[in-house]
Amino acid sequence: MSHQYGMYPVGQPTQGPGPVGPPPSMSQQSGMGGANTLGLGGLGPILPAGAPPGPSGPPLGGILAVADTSPLGPPGMPPPGATALIPGGSGNGASGGTILPVTGLGLGFGSGSPPLTDAPTFVCPRRPNIGRDGRPILLRANHFQISMPRGYINHYQISIQPDKCPRKVNRDIIETMVQAYGRIFGTRKPVFDGRNNMYTRDPLPIGNDAVELEVTLPGEGRDRVFRVAIKWAEQVSLYALEEALEGRTRQIPFNAIQALDVVMRHLPSMTYTPVGRSFFSSPDGYYHPLGGGREVWFGFHQSVRPSQWKMMLNIDVSATAFYKAQPGI
Repeated sequence: MSHQYGMYPVGQPTQGPGPVGPPPSMSQQSGMGGANTLGLGGLGPILPAGAPPGPSGPPLGGILAVADTSPLGPPGMPPPGATALIPGGSGNGASGGTILPVTGLGLGFGSGSPPLTDAPTFVCPRRPNIGRDGRPILLRANHFQISMPRGYINHYQISIQPDKCPRKVNRDIIETMVQAYGRIFGTRKPVFDGRNNMYTRDPLPIGNDAVELEVTLPGEGRDRVFRVAIKWAEQVSLYALEEALEGRTRQIPFNAIQALDVVMRHLPSMTYTPVGRSFFSSPDGYYHPLGGGREVWFGFHQSVRPSQWKMMLNIDVSATAFYKAQPGI
């Protein structure tokens, strides 16, 4: 008698190199000419300290990068000599800029600045105009335009009891709930992040009060019963995001970006094996053993990012180690 096991990741995926900047959160990177850099939300290319301004401004006309060539300092403090490049040109094809020390930018560093939060507020500086110098070129990048509908998205808070189930189990619970309670969901197709957030285009007929539903998952031997509480949280405006992308407002609604990220991740999470922010499928046509009953799976990493005119989907290659399916003995 043998037991098959597999599809269990050994570690976190390794994201492959790409022609784009850092991920959406503030992160520390190294390896660009020996310089330690602090990237800001993927708003532009990372430049080492002292580098001249590029031929074009950042996608949102804001801070390009914070860079330093000296060792990193203590956590929460800027590295010694850190500077920031503030674009001073006018749109595409313009040049010029100002190098300023980090402490004068109010980026949340130092003892006198407020700590960074999970949902930072970034006010994008306005561009004076669109540059006309230089010549246009074609650029091939791993960014794909997202066609974003107009209107609103309804955000619901989800609470599942018993809690602390894996995300895959939570997704199965929500999928079973949508199919079982047709009087509530009808033709609506909600998206779910696997934890506490669910989004629908049209509001559910439950009002603003919490509604508790009972969901039964068939199991091996006996069924499992869960209680799912749904409560309306807020109405996410896609108009506000469109206004920010087109430069008519300077406030970027991060709740709308989060909603679009959940929308774009819902179907891959149901189709592939998610690990962190990457998705993997079982090897088909290739085999890369690592020894010790492990093998390499290849997949892709994706994230939703705002650009100067449209929402973009950034996709990059990813790889991680899985335990391969084999007899347990």
